[in-house]
Amino acid sequence: MSDRRLLIVDDEESIRNQLKWGLSGDYDVLTAANLDEARRVLRDEKPSVVTLDVMLSAPGGPSDEGLILLDEIVDHYPYTKVIMVTGNDNRETALSALQRGAVDWYAKPIQLDELKVILRRAFHVRAIEEARRPGAHDARRRYHRLVGESEAIRKVFALVQRVANTDATVLIAGENGTGKELVAHAIHATSRRSAGPFVPINCGAIPENLLESELFGHEKGSFTDAHRTREGRFELAEGGTIFLDEIGELPTHLQVKLLRFLQDHVVERVGGRESLRVDARVVAATNQDLQAAQRSGKFREDLYYRLSVVNIAVPPLRERGDDLRLLAEYFLDYYAKHYKRKIRGFTQAALRAIQAHAWPGNVRELENRVQRAVILTQDAYLHPEDLELAASEPPPARTLQDAREEAERTLIVEALTRNAGNITRAAREIDVSRPTFHDLLHKHGIDASRYRRSDLPEEEAEET
Repeated sequence: MSDRRLLIVDDEESIRNQLKWGLSGDYDVLTAANLDEARRVLRDEKPSVVTLDVMLSAPGGPSDEGLILLDEIVDHYPYTKVIMVTGNDNRETALSALQRGAVDWYAKPIQLDELKVILRRAFHVRAIEEARRPGAHDARRRYHRLVGESEAIRKVFALVQRVANTDATVLIAGENGTGKELVAHAIHATSRRSAGPFVPINCGAIPENLLESELFGHEKGSFTDAHRTREGRFELAEGGTIFLDEIGELPTHLQVKLLRFLQDHVVERVGGRESLRVDARVVAATNQDLQAAQRSGKFREDLYYRLSVVNIAVPPLRERGDDLRLLAEYFLDYYAKHYKRKIRGFTQAALRAIQAHAWPGNVRELENRVQRAVILTQDAYLHPEDLELAASEPPPARTLQDAREEAERTLIVEALTRNAGNITRAAREIDVSRPTFHDLLHKHGIDASRYRRSDLPEEEAEET
């Protein structure tokens, strides 16, 4: 429970003192003796739970100040939980308070153990509602345009934060569709260069005879169609960041020019004789093994070490555990709003199909499937066929044993998903031994490696 602030509102000083003494070990106890004090504490401290005397009153004030304050809390602090305090002869008033939005009540004289039970329940309800509150975990689940909360992706977030405010060259590695450009953009957006341009270029998408001009520019008349002088991408990135995607596709002769830029921060246009100084940070990305490319002579060793001052490995979707469902729901919400479609979510069959799919195209494939489904579906919920995924509906249970088998298999798959394929942790979570878990995998034909992360410590590496 991260927020333990509890406000005691009672006009009897002895009760305020008694409760503060009895509850301070469990909560951060605040007190108020009247309506005005309570309003100030609510405004300044925003407590999670309030105990409120139904008969709260002040000299010359109305006799129902407790109910007045309850209405204000319900209207202005809807996530704050209110527990009403009443005497034995005021139970009807307490029931009225419940109808007006209080979550519980208890009667004087105070029994501290009973009150603690009621408080635990109120704080628990508050925590659940806060967790479901729209945007409640955005800071934890999102980092700029990157979405996720798995250990694997949070390591990427941490590296981006540490490297962003330096001018170090960064090499981002990962499979196609994992979001390498989003990582590069996050580095730029959180750097001192964020006000400058972010200039991306895909080194594998431009013909080799045009790539040099695209990167470094050209002078008028330097080749047949050079009718005017043109700045290259490096010059356009002045004061900002240039993102070189698919750097492994860069031809050898251009690797030399890139190496010179990384060493001296100068470029020379095609057909030009003048060296131009450019202040731009370089972030590169690849889906290749550049060290293997070095050994085969396709990539310069000195350039590799210049590029990889900091290395960031972006994990594939299959190694990101529960991020799969989180990303699916994020894309559904985004595209439903974008296309103004009233889609409420995924069917359980669709969620099972998403979980069962291998996602060779990673996050890009997931986004494309969800986007297409949002556009084409005619239902309020997305089904496997909307996502063009094979349905993985469990067969109907013919017997009690069938139902038990299916429940057992579901439990195992969910444990593997939550623990990114780590058998030791998954077995511990469902309270069985590791050998028993292996037997269950064999029994149900489940391949744990499909759910596994590659960055586990050696002592937790698992055999299939």
